[in-house]
Amino acid sequence: MGQWWGNQSVPMTGIAAVGVAPEYRGSGTAIALVQHTIRELHAQGIPLSVLYPATQRLYRKAGYEQAGTSCGWEIATAAIQPQTRLLPIHALPIDAETFLAPYQQQARLTNGALDRPIAIWRELLKTDEKQSVFAYGFGAIEQLQGYVIFSQDRTDDSVILQIRDWVVLTPAAAQTFWTFLADHRSQIEKVHWKGAAIDPLTLLLPEQAAHPRFIERWMMRVVDVPRALSKRGYPFGVETELHFEIQDDLIPENNGRFVLSVANQQGEITKGGRGDLKLDIRGLVPLYTGLFTPQQLQLAGTLEATETAQLAATQLFAGSSPWMLDFF
Repeated sequence: MGQWWGNQSVPMTGIAAVGVAPEYRGSGTAIALVQHTIRELHAQGIPLSVLYPATQRLYRKAGYEQAGTSCGWEIATAAIQPQTRLLPIHALPIDAETFLAPYQQQARLTNGALDRPIAIWRELLKTDEKQSVFAYGFGAIEQLQGYVIFSQDRTDDSVILQIRDWVVLTPAAAQTFWTFLADHRSQIEKVHWKGAAIDPLTLLLPEQAAHPRFIERWMMRVVDVPRALSKRGYPFGVETELHFEIQDDLIPENNGRFVLSVANQQGEITKGGRGDLKLDIRGLVPLYTGLFTPQQLQLAGTLEATETAQLAATQLFAGSSPWMLDFF
């Protein structure tokens, strides 16, 4: 699949599960599986790999590092309070084609969002005898300004509206989104959704009534350094060079010095340079995604840079904090 970075979709392979039979555990099998997978991905020219870790220690040995967040939110419907319905609301068919255009419009502006393949859409929209899926759009059907896809979960003491996916493209859609949820307050006690760790949607609420249910960080591995840096997008108006020196004990082609030249929001990579910014393959990850600033990474001891290189890196990797709605 792909992942959006700086308004560009960068090819990425997601690792969904790593399992080792009991009789082979403790023998190094898991790390061997992961390392061989990374080598195969590099041979295929895949720039990035992402996973949700059961344990960080294993994947850090293979060069993965924290890259972005997945945050689950909760709010009581009574706390939302009705707002003005600015847009018409329409029931929508449960079909990926219905949602693809507005989703892509929002995702390309969201660092870390998936460029979803059909397999992810199928899982997201899956329904069965125990649980139905509903979808509603905001605005004109031919040009939706937003949508919400959800199911309803009944617990021992409440009924929860579980949002599976949402898109909000305009201020009117954001207000209509909350109005739609508030209109369920007579039958639904709580709403659950996934968003950024600091979610701008909550600015529209009358009080700080939304609370995180969980926050976890997914991990990334830069599999091919030149491809990853050249395929990513960069901020408008920034023209500069950044001289890297990178250490990767698993992929020899990632080792050494590289020069990243950025102009017109695009990057070009050449070998060589001064090596003004030094880090290993793990340290490159939270810099690449913008999860932490160069200054924060230097304080953590994962990055060493001249003052000029640190400033250039801060400009190049600036952006909204990376997050992802999807789980795989």
